[in-house]
Amino acid sequence: MTQALKFAARVFHRVRCAPELSASRDYRNYDSASRGLADIPGPSTPSFLAELFCKGGLSRLHELQVQGVARFGPVWLANFGTVRTVYVAAPALVEQLLRQEGPQPERCSLSPWVEHRRHRQRACGLLTAEGEEWQRLRSLLAPLLLRPQAAAGYAGTLDSVVCDLVRRLRRQRGRGTGPPDLVRDVAGEFYKFGLEGIAAVLLGSRLGCLEAEVPPDTEAFIRAVGSVFVSTLLTMAMPGWLQRLVPGPWGRLCRDWDQMFAFAQQHVERRAAEVATRNRGKSEEDMGPGAHLTYLLFREELPAQSILGNVAELLLAGVDTVSNTLSWALYELSRHPEVQTALHSEITTALGPGSSGHPPATTLSQLPLLKAVVKEVLRLYPVVPGNSRVPDKDIHVGDYIIPKNTLVTLCHYATSRDTAQFPEPNSFRPARWLGEDPAPHPFASLPFGFGKRSCIGRRLAELELQMALAQILTHFEVQPEPGAAPIRPMTRTVLVPERSINLQFVDR
Repeated sequence: MTQALKFAARVFHRVRCAPELSASRDYRNYDSASRGLADIPGPSTPSFLAELFCKGGLSRLHELQVQGVARFGPVWLANFGTVRTVYVAAPALVEQLLRQEGPQPERCSLSPWVEHRRHRQRACGLLTAEGEEWQRLRSLLAPLLLRPQAAAGYAGTLDSVVCDLVRRLRRQRGRGTGPPDLVRDVAGEFYKFGLEGIAAVLLGSRLGCLEAEVPPDTEAFIRAVGSVFVSTLLTMAMPGWLQRLVPGPWGRLCRDWDQMFAFAQQHVERRAAEVATRNRGKSEEDMGPGAHLTYLLFREELPAQSILGNVAELLLAGVDTVSNTLSWALYELSRHPEVQTALHSEITTALGPGSSGHPPATTLSQLPLLKAVVKEVLRLYPVVPGNSRVPDKDIHVGDYIIPKNTLVTLCHYATSRDTAQFPEPNSFRPARWLGEDPAPHPFASLPFGFGKRSCIGRRLAELELQMALAQILTHFEVQPEPGAAPIRPMTRTVLVPERSINLQFVDR
């Protein structure tokens, strides 16, 4: 179900030959014993549809993964109209599948985002392109984002954004009822931070998201980002004939994307004019490195529509990863003060006695507890709880042969809460990444994906999260809202809090 909803792009690792898996025999050697799709267990179509539409399953797709493992085992199959999906929810089987990928791994080609591009005659960006076009864009953008030194080069740009976030949190305290240090709906504040940060990297300009008065066009973009995930989920869940009868979700999705493209076009055109003015009369050697990614795309002489498509999609992708993860991180740290105290100590020690400066990116990346907190939050609350592949050849998964062109969903939420891999899987325990427990299977938690389709913005997202957590905890002790009940995640294409997270930011 989440197969076509994966909106992040995927990584730089070269797919290697598959090592021996934990299964008792190598998958390449048991063709005679393998079974087909008809042998895979799963729910009946009526019960599956009832779960989705009558029992609130569309907002609980992550929980349905866990239920599927319990009922049917690590591999099961479900039919949704004419779409047949195989679900895989065991780390070794996820690895087995991903190790068989070709040079241009495919996701589901039925994405309503792609349909919007066709309908509006817009160019696809890295998130929606497939085949050779995706490969070309990936090859162009990967060196600008995935190399650690490339991401670290944006630390200075992001530092000023983080400082503005700290000031905004201080301003937002005490608005409305509740304690004087309470900030309501921190995810909303971090949405603004995520957009401001990715815009600074992409466009080399500040949008004003963290000012006291947010510009109206920026507010409209933020609303569209939140809305498009809801409309995407609804559109994906509706068969074609129902969409014709109930056109609302599709119309809403188109309006959301039209808003985001209009916002991106306004800023891309502004940057293009600035670059043309600044570089008039200069040779290529005089220009030097660009200050932002859009400049580098201009330099590559990409078609204007392709630049626009990539900027619009990367603006969206850069918002949710950071905002949701930062919200969950502070939520868990507020509920585990002993971990917060230890993390604050680690950060202040890295700063040095009496220092008021900010630790450089290279220092942050070497703080073990800070990295463990981020990994644990992404394990518990993966931004995208499920990923998908459409293999271009017959593949083996466990004892089954999966025919080519079959939709396969990788259940990352279920594998990251597997009790065999993670003792007390529902508990926030960053120490599990510091050697307290046996190391889990390397494919048990894949918040950024794996292989050529993994998240191209991983390095940048990790840098933003580390910088934001370091500065927030330097200035504030984060405490929970008094009397607030625990908050659970829900699926809205991506994994989000089921209701607003309100936290207290007490001056240190």
